[in-house]
This record gives sequence, C-alpha cells and structure tokens, in this order.
Amino acid sequence: MAKRFALIGLGLMACFSGNVAHAQNSNVNGSKNTVNTITTAVPFLRISPDARSGGMGDVGIAISADANAQFWNVAKIPFAAKKYGVSLTYTPWLKDLVPDIWLGYISGFAKFGPEDNQAVSASLRYFNLGDINYTDINAQPVGTGKPREFSFDVGYSRRLSPYLSTGLSLRYIYSGLAAGAQGTGTTYKPGNAFAADLGVYYNKTTELDNAKTNNLALGAILSNVGSKISYSVNVRDFIPINLGLGGAFTHQADEYNKITVALDVNKLMVPSPQFDAAGNQYYPRDKSVVSGMFGSFGDAPGGFGEELREFQLSLGAEYWYQNQFAVRAGYFYEDKTKGDRKYFSCGVGVKYNVFNINVAYLIPSGSGINRNPLSNTLRFTLMFELDQLNGESSD
Repeated sequence: MAKRFALIGLGLMACFSGNVAHAQNSNVNGSKNTVNTITTAVPFLRISPDARSGGMGDVGIAISADANAQFWNVAKIPFAAKKYGVSLTYTPWLKDLVPDIWLGYISGFAKFGPEDNQAVSASLRYFNLGDINYTDINAQPVGTGKPREFSFDVGYSRRLSPYLSTGLSLRYIYSGLAAGAQGTGTTYKPGNAFAADLGVYYNKTTELDNAKTNNLALGAILSNVGSKISYSVNVRDFIPINLGLGGAFTHQADEYNKITVALDVNKLMVPSPQFDAAGNQYYPRDKSVVSGMFGSFGDAPGGFGEELREFQLSLGAEYWYQNQFAVRAGYFYEDKTKGDRKYFSCGVGVKYNVFNINVAYLIPSGSGINRNPLSNTLRFTLMFELDQLNGESSD
C-alpha cells in the first residue's frame, strides 16, 4: 500500500502544483542529455485502448479499419470490411504494483448511405484508479477518494472518393482525479473539457497476378484539440493535443497468407517546458491553446535538435493466415529526454464468424520510473463485426 500512496501522491502534486521544477542536470540549453519531458493533464487519452494495435507497438493510424478506428483515426471507418462493428477492451494498469487500476474501452460504428460511404461511431473510455489514500509531497495523508476519469465521443466519417475519406469526432472529458484530496491549501474540483479529432485516410489496393494484391494506406489525425482543463481556481492545464501520421503496406501473397507492416509518428502539440535564467524548469501554462499548438514546432529550448526528439515512433507487423489467425509484433520508441518509453510488444488474434478476439503482451523493459506501466500485462479485446442486424433485409 505504501507504494500506491507514494505513487499517487507524487502524481497528484506533479499535476496540480504550480511550483517550478529543477532541471535534472546543469545544461539548460536542451542538449541531448537534458531531460525535458512534456506533460499534460488527462494522459489516459493517449493510452492505446485495443489489443490489436497494442501487439504491434501501438500503431493504428493507417492499418485496416475496425471498431477501434474511433480512437486511432475516425476517417478509416468507411473503409471497414463490415457494415457494423463493436469492440470491448480491458487493460490492467500498473499490474506489477497495484491490483485495482484498469482502463476499459468500448466503441462501435455503423455504416450507411449509398455503397455504405458514410458512418457514425461512438466510444466510451473509462479509467479506474482504484480506491486510494492521498498523500502530499511529504508523504502526509490529505484524504481518501475514488479517482475516476472518462471520455465519451461521437464521430461522423465519409468517403470522398474510392480512395479517400475524412472524419470528425467530438469528445467530452471528465477527470475526477483529485476527488477527496483535502488539507493541501487548495480546493480541488473535477476537471471538465471538450475536444475534437479530425482525420483523413487514403487507401488503395492494386491487383497483381495469381490473386496477389498490394494495399497502401496513409493516414493523418489531429486529436484532442480542445479546451484546457482545470482542477483548481488558479491553474489550467493543456490536454494531450496530438498530431499523428501513419502508413501501412499490406501484401496478400495468396488466398491464405497476408502480411502488413506499419509505421506511426506522433508529436504532442502542446508547449515544451522552458528554463529560466537560474536553470529552473517551468511549464508555460499562460499560452493559449492555439498559440501552444502552432508554437509547439519551434519552442523547444534546445532548438531543432530537441524538436526532433519530441517525436514518438511506433513500428509494427501483422501476419494473417486464412484471415482467421493472426500473429503480431511491434516496437515503440520515445527519446530518453522526453519520457524514455521503449518497449517491444507482441500479440495474437483469432477470427471466427462474427467474433474476433485479440490478445497483446508488452514485454517487460526499463526499471523504476522508466518501467512501462503495462509491462508483464496481457490486454484483451473482444470484437463483433457483421454485415447486417437481425431483421434487416439484405440487398
């Protein structure tokens, strides 16, 4: 239990306090060794919610569409193979430390219109942080509570041509992270925010000889563009506005074998932490959302070199046999000065009729604060995909 108290207490103080932090080394000019990690409120919005992408190093912007496209790129949905889809995922969190923190995700879509060229979709993400006793930075108790966070969104997407589609999602975000925290000198309240995702998707299949095909897919998504969130009167924090670019190439070798390789590149479009003349690190909360987004490509203290280190990379591969059995593997990379998350993942998938079961495993890596919270964790996704509902007439 002591681990839980310290973990949550330090996390709360990092999220809510307006005090400056000290740089972790004497070089404040953004050298390759200067730790300058970008942090935002409600980081659960950037947690990969499905086991398929989780087994591929968290790639998902341009891989083939399913019900989880609502998270990765809503513009993909008109290209889904089925007319309807529903997905449910359960993800344990910090499993090696505490038993009752978990993320749940449910999403679904329905296509309609001529040639099913339009789609509506929705999802609910729920983050349960268990029952905890809060502590301050000095490990003193400041109350008890049941912190919970969730987001709900609805989306619309449309195919603009045989190869191109676009989509928009609107999102409501609730964060009761500090519910029950008392005696800190600050009154905390649940945070609320609104955001939107805007995506585009390109998908083209080329027929080859002997039933072989090649498919190229490209995607771009601007996600969580919205208001700041506040837990107290004096502090408003950025939510994780993100720009993602992805590509996927699929080769159908014959009627039995298919392989996909995919790459995603992501960058948070929020201000980078800065350093004052004394070498203290501070976060520029006073910037507006718009100026923070556009300024995020040129505000790193270390200049262009540090800007490049703010990009995250995901690389994954997926092999299908008879479109029924899948094997996956992937790698995620984040620079050591920007969070230092690096890990391999793997997974399997099985399709039977309208059912699809995916399992992902994140291979343990790192140690201490750099250890990934999902290390040694299995993630499960149950998916239903079908072309018509009961009682619906077919064409």
